[in-house]
Amino acid sequence: MLVETVRLALLSVRRNVLRSFLTLLGIVIGVAAVIAMITIGNGTTEKVKSDISKLGSNLLVVRSGRPPVPGSEPSSVTRQLKDEDVAALVKHLSGARAIAAASQKQVRVVFGTENITAGITGTDTGYFVARDWKVVSGREFSDSEVRNGAGVCLLGETVRQQFFGAGDPEGAAVRVGKMSCRVIGVLEGKGFSGFGQDQDNIVLMPLKAYQRRIAGNRDVDNIYVSAEERTPTSVLQTRIEDILRDARHIAPDRENDFSVRDMTQIADAMASTTTVMTGMLGALASVSLLVGGIGIMNIMLVSVTERTREIGIRLAIGAQEKHILTQFLVEATVLSLFGGLIGIVLGLALAGAATSALSIPFSPSLTVILLAAGFSAAIGLAFGFFPALRGARLDPIDALRHE
Repeated sequence: MLVETVRLALLSVRRNVLRSFLTLLGIVIGVAAVIAMITIGNGTTEKVKSDISKLGSNLLVVRSGRPPVPGSEPSSVTRQLKDEDVAALVKHLSGARAIAAASQKQVRVVFGTENITAGITGTDTGYFVARDWKVVSGREFSDSEVRNGAGVCLLGETVRQQFFGAGDPEGAAVRVGKMSCRVIGVLEGKGFSGFGQDQDNIVLMPLKAYQRRIAGNRDVDNIYVSAEERTPTSVLQTRIEDILRDARHIAPDRENDFSVRDMTQIADAMASTTTVMTGMLGALASVSLLVGGIGIMNIMLVSVTERTREIGIRLAIGAQEKHILTQFLVEATVLSLFGGLIGIVLGLALAGAATSALSIPFSPSLTVILLAAGFSAAIGLAFGFFPALRGARLDPIDALRHE
């Protein structure tokens, strides 16, 4: 019985192709919009997480200056981090996988007739672990090079391509500011950050060489601390604050003159924000599904009026109300399902084009696709019920008199 009802519903759809298409158009647009919006939102969330993870895993960043407090004026006096602060953390901090001091500055780098302005970072061997940054050719700094501030450096991929193309720069001498340094390796490419910064436009050198020859002081801009897997970053943050307060002789009643940023919390907050935005966009897009359902109800009401004589004949020869009700409900559901399937294909196509253009991951959700298909069928049932009920309750004699 159900198979025959479905067959009749398909025949009805084929008899009125244009009307059927217009009926399901609202469902198509609604499903496509929901899937496209949520897929793009999921891709954006993954992009945010990926960009933050490139900074390093379980990473804490210590910087000079009091942490910002909403509603208060920023402090005009800043006590810079020093080598002694780094030494205190190295000596006393437990639960850290790596501790690395680093200072940065934009400097002109020259090789032959080529030159480029790059971010020069002075650091030590812990930097490669804390920032999860691999060396694809050559080697890292040796301990003696770090201690002595040797004139050696590693190039980021952007700098390497600018000076050497596809060639191997190992052993070449480049001029960084006013100092000459020997290239000992090339860093793995990390691409652009979520803020549009080229992370590969970088030159790494030992911190002491940077302090003596580039900065002219012993200041440390950042201390990167990577937590061990078994140590929560929140616990490690408290330990860092206690050690630095003691090393910097901060009285118990005074605020910290440094800040510790938990990159894991920042990543979670940004990902949570994009997830909320995705949900809001999906909710807005789902409104068009409601509009599509109203369109189905209107068209089905017109269909009941046009087919009054057919309904009357069926009732006169013994069809029951439930048979008429089932037929119209199946027709509405078939239309909605067709619209849902077309919407799924269209939504995935739109999301694929958008994620490609925006350079974000294509992350369709099977759950969302199945929910969209089920919701489209539910829309057909819900909004098709009233027209179906109206057709099923027609009086056979009145229906047969209809012209």
